[in-house]
Amino acid sequence: MQDLTEATPSNPTQPRHGTSPRLRNGVVAAILFCLISMLSIQLGASLSLDVMERFGSYTTTWVRLCFAAAILYLIVRPKLLTFNRQQWTGALLLGAAMALMTTSIFQAIRSAPLGLVVAINFLGPICIALAGVSGYRAYLWPALSLVGVVLIAYDGTSWVTDARGLLFSLGAALGWGGYILLMKRVGSQFSGLQGLSVSLLAAAAIMTPIGLAQATQLHDPQLYIQGAGLALLVPLLPYVLEMQALRKLSTAVFGLLMSL
Repeated sequence: MQDLTEATPSNPTQPRHGTSPRLRNGVVAAILFCLISMLSIQLGASLSLDVMERFGSYTTTWVRLCFAAAILYLIVRPKLLTFNRQQWTGALLLGAAMALMTTSIFQAIRSAPLGLVVAINFLGPICIALAGVSGYRAYLWPALSLVGVVLIAYDGTSWVTDARGLLFSLGAALGWGGYILLMKRVGSQFSGLQGLSVSLLAAAAIMTPIGLAQATQLHDPQLYIQGAGLALLVPLLPYVLEMQALRKLSTAVFGLLMSL
């Protein structure tokens, strides 16, 4: 069975029983971070439904990203002028994946049941998990996942979503898969949370034209009060926890955990 940590070049075949207590504790902490992140994401998605109905999914997503980016920037204070081209490329791509993922899932929720959206969304992490395994038997699990999605989407007489809901759900899955790969990359390129801070700034900037185009109630203080509170649940807390987890886990194992 694959080790939870990625093998190092100096010792690619280190056995599990030879792992130091410090490394084992780090892996356990990473798994715990994943579980907390999952709970935060699902709670945030559930609490967002009423807010999105009132202010629009694009505007709500944009406000949340802005608050998350501002909070993390004030805490981390990234040294923007010291980053090289490779670091900027990774951070900007991660920001684009964040914008695609968050925008798609909350737009999908407006056109399809939450359970179906989440089920399709998790196909992204499942595909990432497949990258770390070999053998045809491994592909049985995504096949079963697809069957499960179909069973959720069809109630026996009709489909419970339309093409719009399906398209945005698949977009969220694609964004999440790219997010996992890019979060791993950015986490290795930057120290601390500097890369994540830049990525959140990029995601907020990408969403600004879309969020403003839909905005009709920018004068309502409830948009900012509720947006700030929801920003802590999604995306700030999950992103911080997942970046730390991906520094200890391989993308395949991380994708498997997210698929829980």
